[in-house]
Amino acid sequence: MRDTSALPATLRTEVRPIDPHRLGPLIGAERLEALLQTATDVRRRLGARRIVNVNSTATGGGVAEMLATLLGYARGVGIEAEWLVIEGGPEFFEVTKRVHNGLYGSPGDGGQLGPRERAIYERTAVANIQAIRAEIRPGDVVIVHDPQPAGLIGPLIEHGASVVWRCHVGYDGMNEWTERAWAFIRPYVESAQGHVFSRELFAPTWIERSRMRAIPPSIDPFTPKNTELEPAEVEGLLGAAGLLAVDHQPTRPRVTRRAEIIREGGPPESNVPLVIQVSRWDRMKDMVGVLEGFVAHVDSPAHLVLAGPAVMGVSDDPEGEEVWDETCAAWSRLPLVARSRVDLAAIPMADPVENALVVNALQRHASVVVQKSLAEGFGLTVAEAMWKSRPVVASAVGGIVDQVLDGETGLLVQDPHDLAALGAAVQRLLDDPEEAARLARNARDHIAEHFLGDRHLLQYAELLTELLRAD
Repeated sequence: MRDTSALPATLRTEVRPIDPHRLGPLIGAERLEALLQTATDVRRRLGARRIVNVNSTATGGGVAEMLATLLGYARGVGIEAEWLVIEGGPEFFEVTKRVHNGLYGSPGDGGQLGPRERAIYERTAVANIQAIRAEIRPGDVVIVHDPQPAGLIGPLIEHGASVVWRCHVGYDGMNEWTERAWAFIRPYVESAQGHVFSRELFAPTWIERSRMRAIPPSIDPFTPKNTELEPAEVEGLLGAAGLLAVDHQPTRPRVTRRAEIIREGGPPESNVPLVIQVSRWDRMKDMVGVLEGFVAHVDSPAHLVLAGPAVMGVSDDPEGEEVWDETCAAWSRLPLVARSRVDLAAIPMADPVENALVVNALQRHASVVVQKSLAEGFGLTVAEAMWKSRPVVASAVGGIVDQVLDGETGLLVQDPHDLAALGAAVQRLLDDPEEAARLARNARDHIAEHFLGDRHLLQYAELLTELLRAD
């Protein structure tokens, strides 16, 4: 393999092989055998070609988490899978965040997507293409993730690669903001040999359906964010992070960094019902709406924790600090009694394993997990909570509706802006532990059947097989 030691450190992301046999006890012998046989077929078809993924960040957010796992499994079965990360400046990420918000049907910051923004976007593509092409061999299959690196698609096709564009964001309909965002990004993505969306509804009409696949994301039960934790471990992790009042600290803590927490008074006691939402500080996740809905419409002694990554820890999201500040400002306007029921937590990203363990513990300790998104490509935090057998209340938007079957695997709020309905659903589960437990059991079974890595990998294998057959 070519020596890449001279490339920028940010370009290459380490991928550790993962043995897929570890999935066996969860998916059964038949599903495991199908995965291994398919891997053999794909490896044979690839020959000397590789699968190379390109995105804009190696940490923070669901895309990076999924890539680490899926590429690890690919390497674990002997498939050459690489992960490259493009570089960009603040202006570039402001533009791509605007596109990102537009594809969610939102105006975002209300800024322009005109000639100046296109020039910034294309300048960044030009700045990255030489280093990226140095890592791509003609014939390689390149999967380009989301709008940020989409400007590389045309040059990579000219270089001889087969290119798939994977869009992780989307909106169930069309409005002026989606149309503007698609008009901006269309010249870069339309030429890709394949297009992948989390839901078919997310694909615009000009995407050729024969080249389009709907492949929902998945979770890996063995990552630090999803691994099994004993109740004492959960309390120890949350105590070490400053999120829960505990009587004792573990002698060998797995978490050494405390979260940045905005609160009135001390942390909640371990016996207080906890309602949580964990997500990036993104306006589409509507953290302020969760706060307002909880304070106004949940009357039980439950405590709310709104948690997300430290705002300087997600390199491709310039909006994070603004949304954190907006949420803190909304909290500060609450009456004292209301403020004492709500904590805001920015969880450090310096050690991704520590971050994941804290999120894991929060989800496992929660009495109710909320995901009040205004729009959502999929919502991995929903699948994570469901896998942990937690009752979920979520907005009926995007890929969430493929996970939460209302009244069966959780509760859906049909209008994401209806704060009273959100509060009523949360209150219902707090008041009826038996109903909450029933939904939680069904939730785990649903994720096990539909949203683990073997299904995800098999769908990609089908797409890759078709691409390679067409060459």
